[in-house]
Amino acid sequence: MDTEFPYSIIWIALLAALALKSFAIVQQGYIGVVTIFGKYRRVMRPGLNLRIPFIEVIFRRISTQNRSVEMEFQAVTQDQANVYFKNMLLYSVMNDEEETIKRVAFKFISEQNLMQALVRTIEGTIRSFVATKKQAEVLGLRGDIVEHVKAEIDNRLEEWGYHLQDLQINDITFDQAIMESMSRVVASNNLKAAAENEGQALLITKTKGAEADGNAIKIAAQAEREAAQMRGQGVALFREEVARGMQNAAREMQQANLDTSMIMFSMWTEAIKNFAEYGKGNIIFLDGSAEGMQHTMKQVMGLNKIMESGENKV
Repeated sequence: MDTEFPYSIIWIALLAALALKSFAIVQQGYIGVVTIFGKYRRVMRPGLNLRIPFIEVIFRRISTQNRSVEMEFQAVTQDQANVYFKNMLLYSVMNDEEETIKRVAFKFISEQNLMQALVRTIEGTIRSFVATKKQAEVLGLRGDIVEHVKAEIDNRLEEWGYHLQDLQINDITFDQAIMESMSRVVASNNLKAAAENEGQALLITKTKGAEADGNAIKIAAQAEREAAQMRGQGVALFREEVARGMQNAAREMQQANLDTSMIMFSMWTEAIKNFAEYGKGNIIFLDGSAEGMQHTMKQVMGLNKIMESGENKV
C-alpha cells in the first residue's frame, strides 16, 4: 500500500491540472482569441469559458474599450512655414463580431506595430493636407483637418478592424519668429480697426453736431423771421393807431377852430421828453427851435408820404 500512494497523488495532480486547463476566464471589456496548434479556432466572450486543455490556447486577449494616444509632430505649409501639432487620438475596436476580432488579432504582430502604423498614417494625412494650405489659413482649419483625416483613414482602419472615435487638435503653433510676426500683424490690425472706429465715431459726432447747429440756425432764423413779422405787424398797428389818433385830434381841433399844427408841436415836445427820459447816455443833437421843429416835421411827413406811395404800389 505504501508503494501505490505516490501514484495516486500524481493522478490527482494531473486530473486537477486538466480540470484547471479546461476553463478560461476572460475579463469584461476583452475578447479572447483561441487557436489550435497556431491556427485560429474561435473567440471567447467575457466570463468563464470551457476549452480543450493543452490544445486550445488563448492566443491574444483583444480589448474592446476605447483607447487614446497623444501625438506631437511637425508639418510644413505651402508657403514653407513650420507648423507644430499636438493631437489626442481616440480609437477602439470597430465591434465585437468574430471577423472583426480576427482582423484585429492577426493584422499586426503586436500592439506597438498597430500604434506605429496608426500614428504615422494620421501624421501623413495631416501633413499632406497642411502642405496645400498657407500659414495664415491653418489656424482656422482645425475642424477641416479633423474631417479630412477621418475621411482619409476610416476605410483603412476598418480593414484593420478599428474605428477612429475622435481626433482632437489641442494645439497648433509656429516658429517663434512667425508667432511674433503674427502677433504684430494682429496688433496692427487691432490698431487699424480702433482708428477706423474712432474716425467713424468722430465723423458721427461732427455730423450730429453740424446737424444740431444747422437745426439751431434754422430755428433761430425761423424765430427771427416770426419776430420780425410780429414787429412789423406791431409797427403797422402802431402807425394805424397814431394815424387814427391824429385824425381824431385834427378833426376835434378843426371843430374848435384851432390850428392843427399844435398837434405836430405836441408830438415834437413829447419826443424830446422821451429822448431825455429814456436815453442811455448816447448824445442826440436836436434843433429845439420852432424853425427846427417845422423843418424836422416836414421831413417826417415827406418820408411818410414816400412810404405810403411805395406801399400803395406794392
